[in-house]
Amino acid sequence: MQGSKKGEGSSSSSIPSMPTKVWQPGVDKLEVGEELQCDPSAYNCLHAFHVGWPCLSFDIIKDSLGLIRTEFPHRVYFTAGTQAEKASWNYIGIFKLSNISGKRRELVPTKSAADGSDMDSDSSDSDEDDVEGLGGSGTPMRKVAHEGCVNRIRTMTQSPHICASWADTGHVQIWDLSSHLNSLAESEAEVTQSASSTFNQAPLVKFGGHKDEGFAIDWSPLVPGRLVSGDCKNCIHLWEPTSDATWNVDTSPFVGHAASVEDLQWSPTEPHVFASCSVDGSIAIWDTRLGKSPATSFKAHNADVNVISWNRLASCMLASGSDDGAFSIRDLRLLKEGDSVVAHFEYHKHPITSIEWSPHEASTLAVSSSDNQLTIWDLSLEKDEEEEAEFRAKTIEQVNAPEDLPPQLLFVHQGQKDLKELHWHAQIPGMIISTAADGFNILMPSNIQTTLPQDDA
Repeated sequence: MQGSKKGEGSSSSSIPSMPTKVWQPGVDKLEVGEELQCDPSAYNCLHAFHVGWPCLSFDIIKDSLGLIRTEFPHRVYFTAGTQAEKASWNYIGIFKLSNISGKRRELVPTKSAADGSDMDSDSSDSDEDDVEGLGGSGTPMRKVAHEGCVNRIRTMTQSPHICASWADTGHVQIWDLSSHLNSLAESEAEVTQSASSTFNQAPLVKFGGHKDEGFAIDWSPLVPGRLVSGDCKNCIHLWEPTSDATWNVDTSPFVGHAASVEDLQWSPTEPHVFASCSVDGSIAIWDTRLGKSPATSFKAHNADVNVISWNRLASCMLASGSDDGAFSIRDLRLLKEGDSVVAHFEYHKHPITSIEWSPHEASTLAVSSSDNQLTIWDLSLEKDEEEEAEFRAKTIEQVNAPEDLPPQLLFVHQGQKDLKELHWHAQIPGMIISTAADGFNILMPSNIQTTLPQDDA
């Protein structure tokens, strides 16, 4: 595993006589006897864990432990869907990870604390503590049987115990996980004893109206219970909650793409507006009040558009990642002018598998790729030749910093194989969880600064 702060050493050879140097993915090759080693100083927190079968998709569950949490140890709840060897072995897992240790984050307050104290003066390092629930038979978890592999799973922000799953059987299902979450929260001892059990539970809704399996699904951040799901046949269906705790699914689909719908994202500010991306290389913007055709559609990439993310702190910004490894940022206010791309990066050379804006910094986003890298970017940064020269003069003897890294690239995390999906934790600034074929990582890079909002009182 390797983490690197931009321009700083992050890997070392297993041969003592060789100098520490920065590993350049896709450029450098390991010689016989060499191995990559993580630089612990690059992280405030780094843990790896497994949950059984590989998970293609997961989602962090919003909890009641605090809206902004900065003190270690942390506790995290999440749900994940499996990709098991046999269809009947699949399940939705609900997990509680406790005692996540690390070094205190250096949050940057927007203004001084009311009492004039330095909020970031002290730090603690408890990296030697074990994370409770990371692997092993004692993992605090609950399993709900799921028919078929889980292509994607998403929890509702307004009602975190409600989640939707996309199955490779072609069904979209909505589940109530409240009893499992309550069990996890109340008695860890009892939960660990039943961790090997799988509960047979009927979904609240099981929709089979899609013509094929799919991956695209998203809950509305503005209208509780409103959902869209898209399939590999180019159809998108709208779900509306009813008063009796169920959903009406519009059987007449939204159609505007020429190929598979890969991802969906609701607008963070317009309750009737959502975006979609497709294998046809396009992105479409839809308004549910205007019929079943896109309000606008445009060519976004020269390859399949795999993922999109709508910035909830800067709602004019939409990020997209493609199958050729490129990702772009668009200012939707510029769509009518023809060229809405405000940033475009070709750092990754393999398909982009996940992209997500930070919930705490409007200019920051994280990207994962099939090249086994998770990268973090800050679009507000520009190259400063004088600062670069000064940095290199101080560190040239310690590291061989790569020459051509984009100035917006803040961090490169490696060590996971076949990265599939990442999510920022909305309540723990700077924390990212990622899933891959070989398990999960929890990471908090040490050079990611997060603004801490302060009350006026």
